[in-house]
Amino acid sequence: MANHAAHAPHDAFGEAETVAAADARAMRRAIELAARGLGSTSPNPVVGCVITDAAGTVVGEGWHERAGGPHAEVHALRAAGGAARGGTAYVTLEPCNHTGRTGPCAQALAEAGVTRVVYAVPDPNPQASGGAATLRAAGIKAEGGFLEAEAAAGNAAWLTSVRLGRPHVTWKYAATLDGRSAAADGSSRWITGPESRADVHRLRAEADAVLVGGGTLRADDPHLAVRGVEGATQPLRVALDTRAGLPATARVLDDAAPTLLVVGEDADTRHLPDGVDLLRLPLHEGRIAVHDLLAQLYGRGVRSVFLEGGPTLAGAFLAAGAVDRVIGYLAPALLGSGPAALADAGITNIARAVRLDITEAVRVGTDLRITAVPVSEAVPTPTAPKEH
Repeated sequence: MANHAAHAPHDAFGEAETVAAADARAMRRAIELAARGLGSTSPNPVVGCVITDAAGTVVGEGWHERAGGPHAEVHALRAAGGAARGGTAYVTLEPCNHTGRTGPCAQALAEAGVTRVVYAVPDPNPQASGGAATLRAAGIKAEGGFLEAEAAAGNAAWLTSVRLGRPHVTWKYAATLDGRSAAADGSSRWITGPESRADVHRLRAEADAVLVGGGTLRADDPHLAVRGVEGATQPLRVALDTRAGLPATARVLDDAAPTLLVVGEDADTRHLPDGVDLLRLPLHEGRIAVHDLLAQLYGRGVRSVFLEGGPTLAGAFLAAGAVDRVIGYLAPALLGSGPAALADAGITNIARAVRLDITEAVRVGTDLRITAVPVSEAVPTPTAPKEH
């Protein structure tokens, strides 16, 4: 960088420390940029890219904005123009190496004259991996694994879908401090404050699909569309109602957002409006199997599911091992009776409890929002850059 000469007395250690700090700052900016694509890029990943010139000045930024559109590296290279030559590209995911609806980003970086590429997460998709090798073959220094855990956390939905072949599932619930999701009479509006409810709309906007079950549909008549988030892509509203018991006037059937109604094979749907998108699935002991549903959603390009209701459906997903993240909004209130936030999940003794790793705990208005992941799904410790 331009001011490295001032640190000459510190020899290589001071130099390396300064470069590492600059690398971290640029990569964290790329991670921030990647998050802007949440909810809009599926079935593709979210990716951010920052390009610095030979002196270390940021000259280009970009992110993958929508599936089928230019990748993050292309946006950043366009912004940088000729200033990218001799510079460094920081990318949250290994640059792709294949031609699909867009060209290979590894080739674009090489043609732009970038001399160094630092990426966070190696691409696990065999169709697109190999970008680092292509860069090195072109004489470009390629370093992987930098701030990998931070970038992987922001891309958890896509990485989970590649690894497991199903969408990533976030279970969201709201409860009192004693774990009640409603009062004894069934009333639940509103357990949490307005700030938490607005925060839920932000999380909906980051998901590909929002899912509720028949009990919630009939008890609360939820709308499930995103409100108050500028530029949001409306997620697919997935209503799981095995007997198609919801009325034709249900709010989830309006045209504010796309809706998929999931019913049993023999459900009578003649009372529903024409044009409702129906998915019929076989029943197993009166229920639709969680993994049957997730497989169908995956086939429709859904890579992230926001599970909102209610305790019975959440219990079924947990019992199926299909909850990848838990977000709980805890209100400073006590009820003493009423339904619990989570129903039977097939756990019969303390030894089988699903242990969670709390990744965040923050105040949202008067409430506490806790984010946690199953211990087996915990993100690995960040690693230093490694050159191959």
